[in-house]
Amino acid sequence: MTTAPTARTAPTAPATLRERAAQLDADDPLAPLRARFLLPPDVVHLDGNSLGPLPAAVPAALDDVVRRQWATGLIGSWNANGWWQAPLRVGDAIGALIGAAPGQTVAGDSTSVQLFTALDAAAALRPDRPLLVTDPGHFPTDRYLADAVARRRDLEVRRVPPADLPRFLAAEGHRAAVVSYSPVDFRTGELYDMRALTRAAHAAGALALWDLCHAAGALPLDVDALGVDLAVGCGYKFLSGGPGAPAFLYVARRHHAVLETPLPGWTGHADPFGLAQDYTPAPGIARARIGTPPILSLLALEAALTAFDGVDLAEVRAKSLSLTGFFLDCADALLTPLGFTSVTPADPARRGSQVTLRHPHARGLAVALAEHGVIADMRAPDLLRFGVNALFTSHRDLLTAALRLRDLTREEAYDVTPPSVGPVT
Repeated sequence: MTTAPTARTAPTAPATLRERAAQLDADDPLAPLRARFLLPPDVVHLDGNSLGPLPAAVPAALDDVVRRQWATGLIGSWNANGWWQAPLRVGDAIGALIGAAPGQTVAGDSTSVQLFTALDAAAALRPDRPLLVTDPGHFPTDRYLADAVARRRDLEVRRVPPADLPRFLAAEGHRAAVVSYSPVDFRTGELYDMRALTRAAHAAGALALWDLCHAAGALPLDVDALGVDLAVGCGYKFLSGGPGAPAFLYVARRHHAVLETPLPGWTGHADPFGLAQDYTPAPGIARARIGTPPILSLLALEAALTAFDGVDLAEVRAKSLSLTGFFLDCADALLTPLGFTSVTPADPARRGSQVTLRHPHARGLAVALAEHGVIADMRAPDLLRFGVNALFTSHRDLLTAALRLRDLTREEAYDVTPPSVGPVT
C-alpha cells in the first residue's frame, strides 16, 4: 500500500489530485472494510475522532439483546448470556487493540469515571510524592479531574507541555507521583512519543498514565511493551461504540495486587453477591469494576469492536498516514491560497489520525460544510478538525472535503457568526 511520503509534495492541480485519490483508493487493501459501517449516502464523515459511525454489526446485536436476552431471558441473562462477565470480556477485546495481554483491561462507566479512578489509584501507589504532572493543553476533563484528585490527595498539579516533560522530570521528577498525558493532541493532531515520555517518567520513579481517547483503534499502541502503568480511553471515537459508549481502564498487571480504587463499588468486591459489610477487592483488574454495568451500551460496543476483526493495526496506521498526508497536500493546493494554515505536523512520525486547519471563520465553515454533506468539527476559536478512520475513510472523501471547503470559502457561502456546531469531545 502507498503510504504518506516523508516530505510534503508540491501543490498539485485538482485533476492530479483526483487521479492520485483514485489510485490510492484502488491500491487500498483496507477498502473493503468500509462495508462494515452503515454510512449515510452522499455524506463524508470526517468526525469519527469525536463520534464513530454506526458499525453494521450493532443493530442486529442490540436487537438480540433487547428482544431475546432481556425480553425472554430476563434476569437469567446475567449468567446465561454472559452479561456479568461483559466488562472483562469487552475489556480484553479493547486490550487486544492497545497491546495489552488479557486480564488487564476493564470496560464500563464513563471516561471521566475511569480517568478519576486511574489518577487517584496512581497517586495512591506513590503516596510519598507530592506532584501530579499533566499537560496544560490536555482535554478539559483531564485537567479538571487532575485538579480534583490533587485536592483529594493534597497534591500539587504541575502543568508541563510534552516537549518540556523530560527536562522537567530530570529536575523535579523525584517529587512526581504520576505523569498524565495523551499521545495525541486533540486539537492539532500532533503525536507525542509515548515510549520516550513513559521512559522519562519511569526514570524519575513516577507512574505513566495515558489518555488514549484519540489513539485507541487508530494506531498501534503496545501498552504492555511500552511499560505503561495505567491508561484510559473512550469507546465512541475510533472504536465506534456509539454516543456515550462505555470507556475502558487498563492497569498493568504488576500493580493489581496493591491497586486501590477510589470508588469501591459492589461489582468490584471479591464476593459481590456475598453482600459483606466491609469491602474486599476482587483479584486482578476486576477490582476496578464499580457499579452495575450498562449492558445495552456495553454490548453495542462489543459488537462495534468486531469491525476490527482480522485487521492489522499497522495497516490501519499506514493508511491513516496516507490519508492525512494526502489531505495536507490538498490543503496546500486548494486552501492555503484562501487563508488556511495547517497546525498538524507534516512529519508523519508526529501526526495522529487527523488534520487541523486554522481559519478565522472555522465555526461558520464547519456549519456550512455539514450543510453540504461533509461532517467535520471545530475547536474554538479558529481550528477546523478533519478526523480520519482508516477503516472507512477514503482519499476521495478527503478530496471532496477539500474541494467543498475551497468552494464555500471562495464564494463566502457561510455564516461568519453561526450558532454552536455541537459537542466538543
